[in-house]
Amino acid sequence: MKKCELKIGDVVQIAPSHDPLFGGHFMVVTEPKSWGAQGYVVMLDKDKGLAYYRCKFEHMEYVGKAIWINKSDSESGE
Repeated sequence: MKKCELKIGDVVQIAPSHDPLFGGHFMVVTEPKSWGAQGYVVMLDKDKGLAYYRCKFEHMEYVGKAIWINKSDSESGE
């Protein structure tokens, strides 16, 4: 993905070839960065809940906007 302005609540997909554990997962952006984003991935298959991850633009693709996000990651709590 080319560099763009991401916002809290945006959803990106991590490239499958980038990481054997997180590749292919959807990440909800909690902190847009100049180099990419930090966010969380729901780890249902591992019974661990949320895993936080940092990803550069070149290793992800924009998917859309999350309607509901983890309350602790939203200033408004929505």
